[in-house]
Amino acid sequence: MRYEILHHSEYTYQNPVSIGHHLARLAPLQLPNQQCEWHGLDIVPEPANMMGHTDYFGNKTLFFAFHGSHKSLKVTAHSFVEVHAPVVPLAGSTMSWESIRDAAHADALNPDTEAGEFMYSSNLVKTDKMFTDFAAVCFPPGRPILEAALDLNQRIYREFKFDPTATDVATPVEEAFKKRAGVCQDFAHILIACLRSLGLPARYVSGYLETMPPPGKLKLIGADASHAWISLWCGAQHQWIDLDPTNNCIPAERHITVAYGRDFSDVSPLRGVVYGSGQQKMKVSVDVIPKR
Repeated sequence: MRYEILHHSEYTYQNPVSIGHHLARLAPLQLPNQQCEWHGLDIVPEPANMMGHTDYFGNKTLFFAFHGSHKSLKVTAHSFVEVHAPVVPLAGSTMSWESIRDAAHADALNPDTEAGEFMYSSNLVKTDKMFTDFAAVCFPPGRPILEAALDLNQRIYREFKFDPTATDVATPVEEAFKKRAGVCQDFAHILIACLRSLGLPARYVSGYLETMPPPGKLKLIGADASHAWISLWCGAQHQWIDLDPTNNCIPAERHITVAYGRDFSDVSPLRGVVYGSGQQKMKVSVDVIPKR
């Protein structure tokens, strides 16, 4: 599937901003099943400085700065991406979850132990016994890791309510877990917390999802949004396999990957520090347009 993606972000400041430093992670990644054909950013006003680099996790990152008075900031990311469904093994053919856990904890440097950096607590995802207990029913001894993870993915989908009013971007994962409600960011953090609490490497994925309008209805402009899911290490043979607890699925050609990290704080699409703004308002709209 080929897509055109437009991601508009607009900040309006109460008072003029004299200095602004910003970091954007808005460029879709190049992956075995995903090719970013073209990506560009339109920034208004024009930055005084810009510098791009690839961060520690392999994400395309752009730093830009302003040194002059302005009362608004508009950033439009424009991308063309082709996505194919990944090759996913039969869940029952994957190794046992304990063998993956033990391999990630080994002393030798290899792909399993490199993935092991994603099995520890991070800024927004802390391991805890309550996550271990919740996940344990899906992870009995000897169960294949993907089979167990799909079961846990389905359990979160079934038992947690999608409710944008229940949480915000700063809500701790423990609070969302106790509420049994939240949005895709919360569900991704909860699934990661469960997997890491079992000693398994899991990473956060940010990107986009092509949404489908109700039958007979036109797709609304700007109605799409950024999306979040997770990626689980399934051993050197199968490596990373994505899971989407919000939609109870293995991401395929409708999921577009932008960035990987330990949690949302590593992959925020646009963040920054400004001087002299007072209060500010933010407006974001996303369009994921199929180009069949």
